Amino acid sequence: MSTLDIHQIAVLSDNYIYLVRCRATGACAVIDPSLAEPVLAAAESLGWTITHILNTHHHYDHTGGNEEIKAATGCEIIGFAGDAHRLPGIDRTVVEGDRVAIGQAEARVIETPGHTLGHIAYWFAESSALFCGDTLFSAGCGRLFEGSAGQMWDSLRKLRALPAQTLVFCGHEYTQPNVTFALTIDPRNEALRARALEVDALRAAGRPTVPAFLGDEARSNPFLRADSADFQEAFGMTGADPVEVFARTRLKKDHF
Repeated sequence: MSTLDIHQIAVLSDNYIYLVRCRATGACAVIDPSLAEPVLAAAESLGWTITHILNTHHHYDHTGGNEEIKAATGCEIIGFAGDAHRLPGIDRTVVEGDRVAIGQAEARVIETPGHTLGHIAYWFAESSALFCGDTLFSAGCGRLFEGSAGQMWDSLRKLRALPAQTLVFCGHEYTQPNVTFALTIDPRNEALRARALEVDALRAAGRPTVPAFLGDEARSNPFLRADSADFQEAFGMTGADPVEVFARTRLKKDHF
């Protein structure tokens, strides 16, 4: 049973900010606040008291609200040790395997370099909730701004190994264009085709496509399938090194 209440806030053109609240204690974290005002307004409306900020990486659309929220609430800002110099207002640094407690809810820190070198994810196992920033998207993954294809593939494999019932809370609403691209390279994938129909219906109704179940992503997301024989065949790279398959897929998406 989940120990968290999760509130999703859509901001800018396609960003998601998350408020996560421990049901037992009322402790509340903001995950990747690009802006302060909508977060503070949502917390006030819900009656939640912000105690922490969790950053997945340093990009401004994930940290822009850090200092204003901290000034308003006195919260603690947590982020990756290797990126401390790029995370505004950071108070506590974490690395792979560290635990972050939000009241009685606990997240495990997973290092996921690729999109940036200092990217991390937070996995709340008891609540089956993964907050993965811009490493893994529904039907996609982040661009390689700083890391290598090998680093990103290793990061995605780490996330793919989590339980199938894990809910993926990513940083952006990119699913519809991601699915459109995925169908061009994996058109016979029945799970992907079913996901495409679901996504189109959700967006037509003005609803988010996030979160998604990790098990569904493993079956439909081409960036999680670089070592799949079926995907390699569809993509014309049968028997290739999965890192090369992933790199070719990412490059093709970059130019789509």
